[in-house]
Amino acid sequence: MIRLDNISKQNGHQILFIEASAALQRGEKVGLVGPNGAGKTTLFRMITGRELPDEGQVSVDRGVTIGYFSQDVGEMSGRSAVSEVMDGAGPVSAVAAELKELEAAMADPDRADEMEAIIEQYGEVQHRFEELDGYALEGRAREVLAGLSFSQEMMDGDVGALSGGWKMRVALARILLMRPDAMLLDEPSNHLDLESLIWLEEFLKGYEGVLLMTSHDREFMNRIVTKIVEIDGGGLTSYSGNYEFYEQQRAVSEKQQQAQFERQQAMLAKEIKFIERFKARASHAAQVQSRVKKLDKIERVEPPKRRQTIAFDFLPAPRSGEDVVSLKNVHKSYGSRRIYEGLDFQIRRRERWCVMGINGAGKSTLLKLVTGSAEPDNGTVALGSSVKMGYFAQHAMDLLDGERTVFEELEYSFPQAGQGSLRALAGCFGFSGDDVEKRCRVLSGGEKARLVMAKMLFDPPNLLVLDEPTNHLDMATKEMLITALSQYEGTMLFVSHDRHFLAALSNRVLELTPEGIHQYGGGYTEYVARTGHEAPGLHS
Repeated sequence: MIRLDNISKQNGHQILFIEASAALQRGEKVGLVGPNGAGKTTLFRMITGRELPDEGQVSVDRGVTIGYFSQDVGEMSGRSAVSEVMDGAGPVSAVAAELKELEAAMADPDRADEMEAIIEQYGEVQHRFEELDGYALEGRAREVLAGLSFSQEMMDGDVGALSGGWKMRVALARILLMRPDAMLLDEPSNHLDLESLIWLEEFLKGYEGVLLMTSHDREFMNRIVTKIVEIDGGGLTSYSGNYEFYEQQRAVSEKQQQAQFERQQAMLAKEIKFIERFKARASHAAQVQSRVKKLDKIERVEPPKRRQTIAFDFLPAPRSGEDVVSLKNVHKSYGSRRIYEGLDFQIRRRERWCVMGINGAGKSTLLKLVTGSAEPDNGTVALGSSVKMGYFAQHAMDLLDGERTVFEELEYSFPQAGQGSLRALAGCFGFSGDDVEKRCRVLSGGEKARLVMAKMLFDPPNLLVLDEPTNHLDMATKEMLITALSQYEGTMLFVSHDRHFLAALSNRVLELTPEGIHQYGGGYTEYVARTGHEAPGLHS
């Protein structure tokens, strides 16, 4: 269906692909993996024809329709979310817009003298709309938007009033409604809550075309893909199975390659030693010559490529008292919307609470109340003795000064710290060598998230409050963060839609539902086992 034959591609000084080949067949669900900057988005753009390879060929079978979802959704405004989604399905959206105009004209008293002509035109347009299966399409568009957690009000409201994250969902819904022959999804799991993520999972499992996607959500990948294509060192390597199986296969092949490399190196060393020893002796000249020729012919085994790994090191945090946070009879409303009425909640030392609930249930509000960035309308929020808090908020990344370099941002935050310790801190969070001279405005979402974490953990807190800390992190960085946090001895309160992160780090669950608040001892895995659902919004 889609073939990449010996493609080569260079961006500036960076070589992305060298004579790389891969094929995608109908019905395959493929995960595209590789380190940040390896060329995943470039590959998508080449398949869609937005970029051309420098050499080689990208071929797509005749008549194959491609739907491409990228993080750059473009401008959206002036139409409802439903109309925007239906737009992806071709001319039907234009006919729907025409219908709406004619409906408005029929209700306009100033156009009463044109009414006969308007009604006649309306009948024709309506017939066209029915022929295009417009009514069923609108129903399907609403179904997809509901799956992605849109309320009826948001579906019919102006798409321009939505935040960037919600516009992403509209762009994703447009592709899903299209049902193209091939779907290219670049990080579709970003900006989704857990309920939407699980709905999308089910949708993609039922999709019959070819699916090529990237995602930093390990669990999401594992449940959908049946094949992995890896970009590494300019080549494309295919592995059968899901992400977990790929990791195992990769580890085995790396081990084999390393052993092969070491055997060859030992053999080469032995041959070179013989040549060096006897090259001056005429009696051994023929043997030496033959071995030199043999060495020239040997195809060298490359050692396995070492991936850059980041290790987060947490300094031990000072010990807090047993009672870390106490919320008593807390009431909180935004306008007419009541979030909490008489909330009582206690956090004790070394507890790791994950907060779960549908959009609007009050997850971020709870974190804001605990951190003091929001005040309760009634009731009290009190921190215990010797509590030192670190707060990772979504908006924290927007507060970085774009003109400062990474190092200047750390210097500004910690003027008393020595250069050596700040460079060591930057290195722990993946900013080595020249990376510390990058300006904050050019950093990727993942790099900004790492910088904010570095600032938060320089002087370690004993209470960590984290609002979607993994949102922009790639899988490797996420794994490092999980490893570091699992060794952290302080207390945690966090919100995340990453099931791997939830399962690895929580030992308590606070569930926010319209019926009330439920507390569960044991972590996320026990919560799923006890309730029979992975997210609160799924059992309604």
